[in-house]
Amino acid sequence: MADPIRLTLALAEGSVALPDAGRIAVFAPRVGTDLRALPQDRVEVITGFKPDADYFGGLGYTCVVAPEGRYGAAVVCLARAKTLARALVAEAAAVTDGAIIVDGAKTDGIESMLKECRKRVAVSAPMSKAHGKIFSFAAGPEFSDWAVGTPEPVEGGFVTAPGVFSADGIDPASRFLADHLPVKMGAHVVDLGGGWGYLTARALEREYIAQLDLVEAEHAALTCARQNIGDPRARFHWDDATRWQPESAVDTVIMNPPFHKGRAAEPDLGRAFIRAAAAMLKPGGQLWLVANRHLPYEATLAQSFAQVEEVAGDTRFKVLRAARPARKAR
Repeated sequence: MADPIRLTLALAEGSVALPDAGRIAVFAPRVGTDLRALPQDRVEVITGFKPDADYFGGLGYTCVVAPEGRYGAAVVCLARAKTLARALVAEAAAVTDGAIIVDGAKTDGIESMLKECRKRVAVSAPMSKAHGKIFSFAAGPEFSDWAVGTPEPVEGGFVTAPGVFSADGIDPASRFLADHLPVKMGAHVVDLGGGWGYLTARALEREYIAQLDLVEAEHAALTCARQNIGDPRARFHWDDATRWQPESAVDTVIMNPPFHKGRAAEPDLGRAFIRAAAAMLKPGGQLWLVANRHLPYEATLAQSFAQVEEVAGDTRFKVLRAARPARKAR
């Protein structure tokens, strides 16, 4: 993750430099990243992750999901997924006329990225600070082969994108949940954190479903979902699943909630998904979720629902069904 100490010190010491004029693209900063070392009126935050876009938009930054025009300089906040990190560098190099500044933590692969960049271009002396590094180079065509091409379809003909969850194929936990979903789920279903659309596609095999809302925070994944699902009953929402609300209460929520922030497991994120699901369900509604066996969701489910049961499981996964959301949750 980008660190404000590195960026601030590198600019102050001259390890990296910005032009006196021109827009500055900041690629994929995460919530909490401090960009105050940059002139805000010239910064354009480029992110496809809705919580990050909401955060920086709330601070007054211009936010877009893809580059718009040319930039005088760019800051790339290194992504942990190697393919995505390369794609961000390639995208920045393609739309920038000046310096590309790359900032990242050791745990996100900054050492490897530095070595790879040095093989292609002249790189500034890197500055090491706060368990990471920051360096820069002049934009050019040397990274064009890192750009994202047309993705090859995975099993079932689904398309994915670099950096999205389960980009290489169908997630086994999602498949496990899909295989155990009930025949009857009601007319209005929501897929919270629906990714590139596998669970939604499987749920829509049921003809009686009248509407299925897929809510996904990652714009690239949602774009894939739109390609993967041509069913007119599907509606797509680029939003934070923990904050999104339907226009009216729904019959069923299905989900394979995320539980990682960076490399660390964060069950609180899954718990927030559970509470959000309870708040959008009808009094007789139900939640179906899949989780890794070790994740402690049962207590939160018991607080949010009157009825909780494990309906399927093995040594890796468990499928939990919760019904009758608590009145205060609704």
